[in-house]
Amino acid sequence: MSRYLGPSCKICRREGMKLFLKGTKCTTPKCPISRRSYAPGQHGKGRVKLSDYGIHLREKQKLRKTYGLLEGQFRHVFRVASKSKGVTGAVLLQLLERRLDNVVFRLGFALSRSHARQQVLHGIITVDDKKVSVPSYIVSVGNRIGIKAKERNQKVVRDTLESVKERGIPSWLSLDSEGLEGRVLRLPEKEDSQIPVNEQLIVELYSK
Repeated sequence: MSRYLGPSCKICRREGMKLFLKGTKCTTPKCPISRRSYAPGQHGKGRVKLSDYGIHLREKQKLRKTYGLLEGQFRHVFRVASKSKGVTGAVLLQLLERRLDNVVFRLGFALSRSHARQQVLHGIITVDDKKVSVPSYIVSVGNRIGIKAKERNQKVVRDTLESVKERGIPSWLSLDSEGLEGRVLRLPEKEDSQIPVNEQLIVELYSK
C-alpha cells in the first residue's frame, strides 16, 4: 500500500498548524512550524486565496493527515459515517477517534499515531486480553486496551509513557499506568478530538 514517506513536518506547514505527527518534537522549539509557519515550497510565503472548493479540501486534508489515513481509507470511514445514525460529521470524528491506533496514541503508549500504528501492526497491543493487529479496529465502550505482558517491562515502553505524561488522557478514556492498561469509558464527542476542524465542510465536500 502506498504511503507518504516524505518529511512529516512539511504536512503540518502545508496545513498551517501542528498536527503532532512527530511526537514530542512537536512541543519543542525544534518544531519546524514554530520557525517557518508558512507553507513549504518556492511560493510558500506568497498569499494564496483559496477557492470555495479549496477551503473544503484543506479541511478534509487536515483531518485525514492528522489521523494518517490514505484517501481511500478516509473515504471508507466517511461512507460508514454517512450510513450510520446521527449527524454524519460528528459520527465521522467519533469513528476516527475510536480507531485502535488513535486510542493507543491517546493513552500515551506511543509518541505519535504513526508510532501507535506500528505497535498495533507488530502485535504488541491487546483488546480485552486478545491480540489485535489491525490499526483500523474500532473500540467500543468497556473495551480494555493494553500492552502484551512480555512487552510491558521494556524500557522503551516505560520511557514512552513517561515522556507523554504532559499530554494527558482524554476524559472518554481511563488509564492504569502501572498495569499499562486503558479502558473506554464512553464514546468520544467532537470536543474530545482536540482538532480545530469544521467537519461540516468535509460532509459538504463529499456530498458534491
